[in-house]
Amino acid sequence: MIWCVDDDGTIRDIEVYTLTRTGMEARGFADGEALLSALKTEKPDLIVLDVMMPGKDGIEVLKEIRANRHTKDIPVIMATAKGTEMDKITGLDMGADDYLVKPFGVMEMVSRIKAVLRRCEKAVDAKRISMGGIVLSPTERTVTVNGEKTALTYKEFEILKLFMENPGIVFTRDKLLSYVWGVDYLGESRTVDMHIKTLRKKLGPEGSHIQTVIGVGYKME
Repeated sequence: MIWCVDDDGTIRDIEVYTLTRTGMEARGFADGEALLSALKTEKPDLIVLDVMMPGKDGIEVLKEIRANRHTKDIPVIMATAKGTEMDKITGLDMGADDYLVKPFGVMEMVSRIKAVLRRCEKAVDAKRISMGGIVLSPTERTVTVNGEKTALTYKEFEILKLFMENPGIVFTRDKLLSYVWGVDYLGESRTVDMHIKTLRKKLGPEGSHIQTVIGVGYKME
């Protein structure tokens, strides 16, 4: 979903129409306040944000987006009518991923949106951890096993993440309790064993990567 923010209704409608015609989902917003309000409950894949708007301008809105931990990673393309070098630098320095200079062609807009989305997808891919047929994404909190999504509980995910970030490192049950349950957790080490057993089962044959070190704890390699 692409969100287009522009106080000019004609430009906004053209942007949304063009994106829809090229196979993307799109939604328009008349000002920064409407956008920020919508961001409280939804997250788009990318935002095309006009700089010159009444009320909060695009730069102020961009600052709020980047300051919020829930929205800081959303790609933003700034649209500026001025087109001066300083406008471009200001937007990029504030965290914009790209810029468009008005008047711009709609196909240029589509091309830049696709390019930014590709770059961001590569950045997400770079953060994924893999071992054998297991792929874990810390940012998306997803796990796939041989291409199939696998649902894990919060604790199972945290155990697997710890193992995959530290291949070959042996973790005692106490260490696992400390890292995953918290230093003040007063549960028994049996809790760890039960979670490991369930995790291995959910991973199927790939669960064999999690090895028991007799008398010590567990490791993954």
